[in-house]
Amino acid sequence: MAVNSLADLSKMVITSQVGLDANNEPVLKAKTYNGVKPTALDQDVFDVAQAIASLQANPVYRVERIDREELTQA
Repeated sequence: MAVNSLADLSKMVITSQVGLDANNEPVLKAKTYNGVKPTALDQDVFDVAQAIASLQANPVYRVERIDREELTQA
């Protein structure tokens, strides 16, 4: 049975290190940006994340792209 995949939603998550805890482990804070075009290139998403990161005081710990797709029977 064939299945079709339809890009439904993409979002970007920028996680920043906001400090260290008592055990010297990083304390992280994540900010989610919705409305990323599913057709956007990974490099473009990363470039936007870097531009946003340049406006904040805390260093970026990681950048994530989360894509959701709807699967339907063909």
